[in-house]
Amino acid sequence: MIEPITEFTGRMVALAINDIDTDQIIPARYLKVTDKNGLGEACFADWRYETDGTPKPEFPLNQEQYEGASVLIGGHNFGCGSSREHAPWALMGAGFKAVISTYFADIFRNNALKNGLLPVVVDAETHQQLLSLAQEDPTVSVTIDLNSQSLTLPDGRAVEFPIDGFSKYCLLNGVDQLGFLMNQDGAISSYESSHADRVNTTA
Repeated sequence: MIEPITEFTGRMVALAINDIDTDQIIPARYLKVTDKNGLGEACFADWRYETDGTPKPEFPLNQEQYEGASVLIGGHNFGCGSSREHAPWALMGAGFKAVISTYFADIFRNNALKNGLLPVVVDAETHQQLLSLAQEDPTVSVTIDLNSQSLTLPDGRAVEFPIDGFSKYCLLNGVDQLGFLMNQDGAISSYESSHADRVNTTA
């Protein structure tokens, strides 16, 4: 099970860097764990902390005004690099419900959707507007409505974003792929009963 996503309003934090790869989101040394708990502290660890573990004050996630932000605005080609499910785990552990970019790497996007993190693709003009807003005013927020697949900016302008139907269904209903299949148990049993001759036939 995953936490359902329907509509939420959240403050933004910007990382205006293109080609943020999964090793930057969650360094490889943290991949030994199989538990999601605590990975939020490792999110962007090499950018976020000095070698002695001291937080870098200039990094946005360490700044008090961005505490509690639930929408991350990344640069183009967000989530490129190696495949690691720990990347969306870390972002969600850091409090993010959605990431906004002009383009997501396919594997990262799929991993995010499977784990309940919403990747929102917007056009370049909207992306630049959001980056500017987040950097100028840490209190500004946006509203994301998965039902209508829309993102509403502070000025009231709404833009649509794409998502495949299956992922949308799973996120709205708070189920992962396994949960979806388990919910079909009744339909599967009904099919097997009505096609018993086929089900029991062996080659």
